[in-house]
Amino acid sequence: MAEIERYDVIIVGAGPGGYVAAVRAAQLGLKTACIEKMPRLGGVCLNVGCIPSKALLDSSEYYHLAREHFAEHGIRISTVSLDLAAMMARKEQVVHELTENVRKLLDGNRVAVINGVARLAGPDRVEVRDGSGGSLIIEGKAILLATGSEPVAPPGLAFDGERIVSSTDALSLREVPQHLGIVGGGYIGLEVGSVWLRLGARVTIIEMLPQIAALLDGQVARGLERILTRQGLTFRLRTKVRGAEVAGHGVHVTLESEGREEALECDHLLVAVGRRPLTRGLDLEEVGVKTDLRTGQVLVDEQYRTSVSTIYAVGDLIAGPMLAHKASAEGIAAVECIAGLPGEVNYDAIPAVIYTWPEVATVGLTEEQVKERGIPYCVGTYPFSGAGRARCMGEKDGFVKVIVQSKTDRLLGVHILGPRLQEAALAARKCAIYSS
Repeated sequence: MAEIERYDVIIVGAGPGGYVAAVRAAQLGLKTACIEKMPRLGGVCLNVGCIPSKALLDSSEYYHLAREHFAEHGIRISTVSLDLAAMMARKEQVVHELTENVRKLLDGNRVAVINGVARLAGPDRVEVRDGSGGSLIIEGKAILLATGSEPVAPPGLAFDGERIVSSTDALSLREVPQHLGIVGGGYIGLEVGSVWLRLGARVTIIEMLPQIAALLDGQVARGLERILTRQGLTFRLRTKVRGAEVAGHGVHVTLESEGREEALECDHLLVAVGRRPLTRGLDLEEVGVKTDLRTGQVLVDEQYRTSVSTIYAVGDLIAGPMLAHKASAEGIAAVECIAGLPGEVNYDAIPAVIYTWPEVATVGLTEEQVKERGIPYCVGTYPFSGAGRARCMGEKDGFVKVIVQSKTDRLLGVHILGPRLQEAALAARKCAIYSS
């Protein structure tokens, strides 16, 4: 029997939480292994999420500008045509280069990369199964779970990969839909909808809540909705999807709005109602790792330790916004705690961006959150229509909103709806974010 390889830290998952944690662990002198089941490193974010969506957002923006706005700047182009295959190929090349960079980063830090499907075989053991049916057992003084999340398919909206699709499928359509239906008005629906709208599709976004991007500051969300509506997106707010079925080369969607049932016909239906922690196959219960029965999230303490003292969890597996940089920050903090150092994340200063056009950037508390906490506050806003740079760009939509504590002028939140945004997270980190 082969000798079991032993590590200081075993990290399950090579996404933004896992690979960043692996590098930090190696920097701290810990013998580290990182397990990944996908052929390429980088997790959902680099392979089928953040990176491919941003690549298509940029490409579609250039196409839209060439068709609709270059003439305003005195740039005359006789014909503009779309080569969707070339656009998709560029997206794949961007993904390939970045995932290869992750591998080089781990190799350069002497992190052992193990390809296969992992399950917990004990509080200090992980079994890794490869594609050929073989397996190996490795031991670790600490195990960090960073397996990310997966799209949720509500009852009656099961993914088929062709007509009723997840965000992964929607980033690889082989032709521009005539009509794309999207269930969910969050950042995934808004970004993917913007891509296909620019490329020529009619896009209808169905949202059961009274506003899009529900986690945004209300004033910003309302402003974004007005601008995207002018661009051509159709929003069906306060509307529920009762079910959908594939019919020929399209999808028949049953809606309910104000107690009335309606029908929507579209070529493809993107279901983007949220994501859930990807814990299937990890055998958490068998080793005693506790989860939230309602959300499926892994329960951790302030050091990211689960109910099993040697097992930790970060990123989309635990509570909080499902953001790549949030997972990275937690991965670093977790391995620092494992190494006996003080690791922490300031959750009131995590920036977030929606890459529509104009973009939305936010950090700190929304005005609604400030009111809920009973904090005395003042609000300052300034429209981009008053900025010379915005007028030179021809981008006058949007505004900057700053929220401060009225008695001390401490910064509570910054929210920006506009072009070419600058991050305000550093300023927020420098200031105390009030909780009461």
